[in-house]
This record gives sequence, C-alpha cells and structure tokens, in this order.
Amino acid sequence: MNKSINIFLILFLIPAIAFSIVVGFDISIEFLRTTGKYIPYQQTIFASFAGLFFLMGIRRSSKRWSGVRMVNQISKYQWNEPIDKQRVSQVNLYLLIESITHLMVSITFLILTPKSIWVSCVFFALGFDHLIFCILGNVKKLWRVGITNKALVVVDRDFKVLYFSGLRKVSVHQQSVFFDYIKELQLSFPVQCIKSDNRQSFVAKLEEKVDRDKVFFSESIKDFK
Repeated sequence: MNKSINIFLILFLIPAIAFSIVVGFDISIEFLRTTGKYIPYQQTIFASFAGLFFLMGIRRSSKRWSGVRMVNQISKYQWNEPIDKQRVSQVNLYLLIESITHLMVSITFLILTPKSIWVSCVFFALGFDHLIFCILGNVKKLWRVGITNKALVVVDRDFKVLYFSGLRKVSVHQQSVFFDYIKELQLSFPVQCIKSDNRQSFVAKLEEKVDRDKVFFSESIKDFK
C-alpha cells in the first residue's frame, strides 16, 4: 500500500508544484495568452490538488491506525508478538524520511505561492501523522505480528492481512516470508518482522492453523530461525 500511495503522490505532486511555480513566479503561458497571475480558477485548482492529496494520505493513515488497533487486541490472537528491533529501526527510518519529505514539500508550496496554503496544510498534516505514528509505535510497541484462526496480521509502517484460505505454499527467500496462493497470487512480509527467538513458535503456530494437506511448507520455512 505504501509504495502505491507514494507513486500516486509523486505523480500528482509534479503538476501541483509546476502549477505553483507558474502562479508564484507569474510565468507567461503563450498558448493561453496569459500569465500565472491571471490564470482563472486558481483557488479551485489548488483546492482540488489539496483534496486529492488529502484523500490519498487519509486512506493510508486510516489503514495504518486500523491495523494497529486490530493487532493490539492481543486476546483475540493465538500468537502475537512485537516485531524485531532490526525491523523497528528500518520502520523508524522510513517513517522519518516520509515525515521530513512531506514537511519540506509543505514549506516548498508555501514559499512558491501563498495561494497553495491548503496544499501546504495537507502535506504538513501528512508529515505530522508519520511522526506521531513513529513516536507512538516505539513508545507503546504498537507494531506487531499476530496469528488468528483465519489469517496472519502484520503491522508496522504498513498493514497486511495474509489469509490462510487458498494458501498453497509458505517459504522464505531473500529476507522475505512468502505466501503463495491459488491463481498465482503471492504475498510477502519481511523476515525481520519476526524476532529470531520467536521464529520457531511462529512456524509451529502457523502449521497448526493451516490445512497441512493443502499447504506445503518449504525447507526454508522449516529452518526459519
């Protein structure tokens, strides 16, 4: 989810910044026979960009916080543990980079033109949300992995639910745990999400919850330590 949201943010960010430059520096637009200062519906265009960025950001944020609430209802899980410290460090780095980037984008819009104030506010809110998620994730140990009767739930900077229905193979390859399903669907999560001293109990509980007549456990997952 994070990757797709970031791609869409960048795709729409480019024209938004370009429009801000044209308006802010009053650049001449020959084919419209006008300059940036006199482009019509400026507030509407900036509001549209702001709304678009807000919807993308709120979708990611709501999914993250929903995942945190779900995985921290520990009594509903048969196996539930915090993610490994190595993964915590990676998540902290990614969240801080995202937070700083969004805050810098917010300042950039405001410097280019005060008319982009709503876009600037949206990116400030997104950057602040990353920061709060990072702080609370560390203080309250919110990032966890849990196993229920029906699925594996992984929550760090992203939120993944890997259902056991349709599962055909579990394996480990290149620092990722892979779940292969029917119709060639493949889902994965980082190996570092599971603490090294919890990996044997994780595999044992996983084997207990899936149908071993239908799900193949590769040697790599059996040796997962």
